[in-house]
Amino acid sequence: MKKDIENFYVGKKVLITGGLGMIGSSVAHRAFALGATVTIVDAVKEPYGANFFNIESIKDRITIIVGDIRDKVAMKEAVKGQDVIFNFAAQVSHNDSISDPFLDADINYIGHLNVLECIRAVAPEAIVVNSGSRLQYGPIQYNPVDELHPLDPKTPYAFNKVVAENMYKYYFHIHSINTVLFRIANPYGIRCQMKHAKYSIVNFFIGQAMKGNTIRIFGDGEQKRDYIFNEDMTDAFLIAAATPSAYGQVYNLGSGIGTKFSEMAETIVESVGNGDIEFVEWPENYLNVETGDYVSNISKITSELPWEPTTSLQVGIKNTIEYYQKYSIHYF
Repeated sequence: MKKDIENFYVGKKVLITGGLGMIGSSVAHRAFALGATVTIVDAVKEPYGANFFNIESIKDRITIIVGDIRDKVAMKEAVKGQDVIFNFAAQVSHNDSISDPFLDADINYIGHLNVLECIRAVAPEAIVVNSGSRLQYGPIQYNPVDELHPLDPKTPYAFNKVVAENMYKYYFHIHSINTVLFRIANPYGIRCQMKHAKYSIVNFFIGQAMKGNTIRIFGDGEQKRDYIFNEDMTDAFLIAAATPSAYGQVYNLGSGIGTKFSEMAETIVESVGNGDIEFVEWPENYLNVETGDYVSNISKITSELPWEPTTSLQVGIKNTIEYYQKYSIHYF
């Protein structure tokens, strides 16, 4: 990270919603290390990824608010006076959005609308970073996928992400709120919950292998996916917020490399040295929303910002395994 961007955070007030999860807590650690005054807001709701251990080493030097982005009073107070706001709070499962679309809309759209309205009212100068999803694209027409690829979301989770993204654009163009928007590939890494596969399938598979369980893959596992390591994502978010030319922009965020799903699982089993893999048919009651191979075209972000991914999938998996071997008691 360039020195001028690092210096940007010295003395800045940074608010992170969803700050006890994998992404939010990693941004909290990095922003604090860069000299920012950090505040975290997290609703601490199951089955999401909030984990107080994620901020254990800095908990006494940051502010932690247990609160919900849908709470108008709490959020207005939280955003007041903040310089940079990273909005990572979300309902994280596209499958759960199918079974409870109202909850997904309430958190992933209405909740974000509330945050933006609070910012407009009491913190209009703040820089706001939002995390979207590769699932916004829906069925893939070509690879690698650039930001101009059509958006054809197939689940409530995906289309609420699209609607929220458009809302952020509206607040940028109409209310002059400086926003930066990301469409993230498949994230994984340290500080992620390991209990279920609703958020990071890589982390879930690592947990299964570490327990000596069988990793079950639906279908043939030939689909390609783009996996992005958490620490690389963290740098991208911090760099974008500190770069005025990024305001109002949408960026794909991934590694730019496609890996077969089965190869990812094999890398995990080999790296852990435990577990095995079984290929099974798609369950009859499981709504298959496969969108085809997905690889991020990251040429826009790498050409416009001083950022590029530096962690290969093999190294990222190795680093993630080492983290959980050390701290598994806090995640299993």
